Amino acid sequence: MLLVVGRIGRPHGVRGEVTVEVRTDEPEQRFAVGSVLRTDPTASTAAAVVPDTLTVEEVRFHQGRPLVLFDGYYERDLVENLRNVLLLVDSDDLDMPDDPDEFHDQQLLGLSAVSPAGEVLGTVSRIDHAASSDLLVLTLPGGRSALVPFVKAIVPEVDLAGGRIVVDAPAGLLDL
Repeated sequence: MLLVVGRIGRPHGVRGEVTVEVRTDEPEQRFAVGSVLRTDPTASTAAAVVPDTLTVEEVRFHQGRPLVLFDGYYERDLVENLRNVLLLVDSDDLDMPDDPDEFHDQQLLGLSAVSPAGEVLGTVSRIDHAASSDLLVLTLPGGRSALVPFVKAIVPEVDLAGGRIVVDAPAGLLDL
């Protein structure tokens, strides 16, 4: 499974650097010098064909955002064609977290959400990364969605082997 780790933004300067909108919690690892990143295969534009992969030649952080120079892209006009291209990694290439309470998004997607009593509440359909905590987006019966803060007090158990998470939702959290 391919996972989005960033999106190429606007060029920075004239020598080919681009800003990258980070979509990973490990930007120093994903955008390290020598990293080979896949690109979204649908990212070809009328002006240029985007390569299948891009190799990070240089990276520096400016105002908390990586500025990346990709191998072979040394001019502003060239990198302008890369704007909005999604940068991807293969989930098989990711190291598993050392912390037993830490999970990759793809591990949680599709898990069944159940109450402490075992009642099926819905399915994890997406994870939104918010400033205060991550939010699990549950698809509830009938197609409604609910946002559940991914904190120990509300999600006390994640059972990857069993394909479920326990959601101890406070009153009103899963209501419309």
